[in-house]
Parts: sequence; structure tokens; C-alpha cells
Amino acid sequence: MLKQYIEYLHSVKNLSSHSIRAYGRDIEEFIVFLKTRDKEIKDIELDDLRGYISRLSRKKLSAGTINRNMSALRGFIGFLRKQKILDVNPANGVRSLKTGRQLPSFLFEEEMDKILSHDFKDFWGLRDKTIFEFLYSTGCRISEATALNTGDVDLKNGMAIVQGKGRKDRIVFIGKNAKSLLSEYLSRRKHFTRGSDPESLKALFINHHGRRITDRGVRYILTRFIERDEIMKKVTPHTFRHSFATHILNRGADIRVVQELLGHSSLSTTQIYTHIGLDKLKKIYQEAHPHARYIPENHRQVR
Repeated sequence: MLKQYIEYLHSVKNLSSHSIRAYGRDIEEFIVFLKTRDKEIKDIELDDLRGYISRLSRKKLSAGTINRNMSALRGFIGFLRKQKILDVNPANGVRSLKTGRQLPSFLFEEEMDKILSHDFKDFWGLRDKTIFEFLYSTGCRISEATALNTGDVDLKNGMAIVQGKGRKDRIVFIGKNAKSLLSEYLSRRKHFTRGSDPESLKALFINHHGRRITDRGVRYILTRFIERDEIMKKVTPHTFRHSFATHILNRGADIRVVQELLGHSSLSTTQIYTHIGLDKLKKIYQEAHPHARYIPENHRQVR
């Protein structure tokens, strides 16, 4: 039944592959737990869910992680109800655990400038700097950036189209620094792609094998950057997204504008430009982002 649910998440719910894998892992672990109780999926009861929560707690998992597990199970159990495999929904008797509010980590502008100020010695150093400047310039998730193809980028107008959660496309803006680096990177990238692989040929950011770079690959590169600059903070690719939002908020951008620039899953591309016009978004971005001093005024809709 899990296989059918995974297909449902993909084809009906339009969840990202990352979310689907996470849900699948959480549900598989619960199914293994059920087997220790000599039970099958059709036998799920409230006591099983409470017992599973207790097991996760004994493993000293955080309240947030346990809640994520239960969210995955609620969705799965709801699907089982629709398929008439369960007569009642035992998850109705389970409450989410209280979690302390965690502030997202971010870098101060001086720390960000330090990371991005180093000169590069070769093409791979150029690629690394381009990736991190792009993440900071656009506020993209790392998964959105690594999934980009060269055709998704419009350097002339300082824009790119990324696919966010729920496979919803949105436009992001590319500031002056990122645009300059991308231009040089793209002019040299063709000499390092894997010529016989169509996927490699269209990937925007590539690895040393000439193939599309992975999220894990970017995290590994970032670790070396942070060690080199001796920044005593936990920094991940997502830190660039938080820093993007923090810095433009600090420089006067409205929080609603920031929501739209980040492309929260509740907003579609059409809704974005209904609420705030593209011209206004670009103007606010230009005025508020530390590395975006200039965006061409004569723009066109990408795609």
C-alpha cells in the first residue's frame, strides 16, 4: 500500500522528490515497528501510534522530528481511510508535541562578504563562488538551484525560473554580482561538461565529472569555505536563504514582499504577480539586496 501512496504523493499532491523520499522513510520505519507488534497496516490503532511516539522519544529525537514523523503518518492514514482499508482514523487521537521556536541561522552582511570576497584560481573556484553568490542573490533553496538548467536563466534581464515546492515555478532575480559571475562561468562551463550526456549538457551547475552537481556536493564545498574563513557558526546552503531574507528585511523590504521572493508554497506564480507587480518586485529587490545594485529596466517575461 505504501507504493500506491508514494505514487499518490507524486501524481496528485505534486510533492517534491525530496519530500516524497522523506515521507517514505518515515512510513517505512513505522511499518517495521508494526511488525514488532505482529500487526499489519490494516490493524493500526491509537495505541500503536502512541507506542511509536514513545519509541521515537526514547531515541532522543527532537519534538520537531517526531512531529514530522507523525505528519507523514497522518497523511498515510488519511489515504488508507480513503481506500477503505481503515474504518476509523486513529491519528485523530494524537496531538503534536510542543516545540520551542527556533530562530533560523543567518550570516551578518560582513560574514557573507567574507565568504564571497575570495578570488578564484581556476574554473572550479569560479563555480563554487558562483553557486554561493547565486544562492544569496536569489534566496533559492539548494534543491532549486541544483535542479536548474542553463535554459532557465535569463542573464540579459537578470532573472531565472526555479521550481519550488509542489512543483510550482517562480521567477527569482539575479543581482549584479551573481550576474557577472554567472556570465563568466557559463562562458567557460562548456569545456567541462560530459559531452555525451544530455542531462549534463543542460545542467547549470556541474561537478568535477561534468555532471549535474548534487545538494550533497554543494554542502561539501561549503564546509571547506567555512573552515577556510574560520566562521564559528553552523552554516548550510539554507543559511544563504535565511541571510537573503534577513538582509533585505533589515534594509527596509516589507515582509510580504520577502514571502513572495522566497516563493512560499502557498503562493502560486500567478498570485505573486497579482499581489505585487513584477516591476515593483524588481525595484524593491534592487533597492534592498546588498549585492543587487542594478537590474535592467527593459525586462521581458521569462518563457
